[in-house]
Amino acid sequence: MNANDCISLEERYGAHNYHPLNVVITNAEGAWVTDVEEKKYLDCLAAYSAVNQGHCHPKILAAFIEQSKNVTLTSRAFRNDKLGLLYKKLHDLTGYEMILPMNSGAEAVETAIKAARKWGYTKKGIEPNKAEIIAATQNFHGRTTTIISFSTDEDYRNGFGPFTPGFSIVEFGNIESLKKAINKNSAAFLVEPIQGEAGIIIPPEGYLREAEKLCRENNMLFIVDEIQSGLGRSGKLFAYQYEQVHPDAVIIGKALSGGFYPVSAVLSTKEVLGVFNPGEHGSTFGGNPLAAAVAVAALDVLIEENLIQKSFELGTYFSNRLRAIKNPLIKEIRSRGLWIGVELNTKARPFCEALMKEGILCKETHDTVIRFAPPLIITKDEIDWAVEKIKNVLV
Repeated sequence: MNANDCISLEERYGAHNYHPLNVVITNAEGAWVTDVEEKKYLDCLAAYSAVNQGHCHPKILAAFIEQSKNVTLTSRAFRNDKLGLLYKKLHDLTGYEMILPMNSGAEAVETAIKAARKWGYTKKGIEPNKAEIIAATQNFHGRTTTIISFSTDEDYRNGFGPFTPGFSIVEFGNIESLKKAINKNSAAFLVEPIQGEAGIIIPPEGYLREAEKLCRENNMLFIVDEIQSGLGRSGKLFAYQYEQVHPDAVIIGKALSGGFYPVSAVLSTKEVLGVFNPGEHGSTFGGNPLAAAVAVAALDVLIEENLIQKSFELGTYFSNRLRAIKNPLIKEIRSRGLWIGVELNTKARPFCEALMKEGILCKETHDTVIRFAPPLIITKDEIDWAVEKIKNVLV
């Protein structure tokens, strides 16, 4: 089928809950993808950071194939020989003493919410059904009914009420706003250390340290969502490490599987994740042997290929080259590692479409921001090639 045939089938039979660029990808390797017309593109979105290790990484592919020959799913009714290895790998890498695996990032966020609420009742002594979780403006933590209940983006909420109670909203980056929102029923503060969907919004220096301090002073959990920002994307293993804080819980997903399979997890302490008793929370696919084997390989690739340091170094190089472009269309450039938001003084979509024609795939966010987030295996030569294309399009 050609591109028009594929697009026609999607438009005819699929729900229109996305507005993708009209490129039909049929093959991918490393930082590049190929469409059905055999045109190659540099992928500067990396599946929203799910393929930090690059498309179809051979080591992760080998683990996927090998494990799929043996056993893919047991459910958690039985044990398997791969899950414990993933637990140990995550513990050794992050220092967190307990892990709860799920599938999608949204499921992991829901898991963290449930853990925080039960912790609030069983450990802090909050009155039953009164626990509150504080979230930030412009947050993006997923698409479930509960999660959109504390979104401030009306596009995510319109027509989907009634909404789940138990959440309060504070201004992202404003520590005084957080301070005023805390009360005796506050169980946790849930925050992205860098807001990705909002346009690569980085909070003021010291914000996370002050937030952590407030949580400690008020016996609250400090929970960070590192689903997009974590596992090397920001130039560190986790974005919260820029401020040397230590969250009570970290939510991860996306690059945890290198794009091969939905794998997510909550990393925390025994005090927090220990609130769950058998039967109170679970997932048929969460922690399955195929997911665990793939995740171990994906983490190995990040470390063995030094992708976190490469993200820091090449991200600095990429963002500096973009900042050297003198163009009145550019309002601001924000970056951490290979996660770059180019905010324009106009709509970003037409420029994403123009870049697609030039062989670069990226996506607009919040109307005016072009987000560049290539696989962490991208090279300096590929960045140079991309920057020249970007210069030519921004006219």
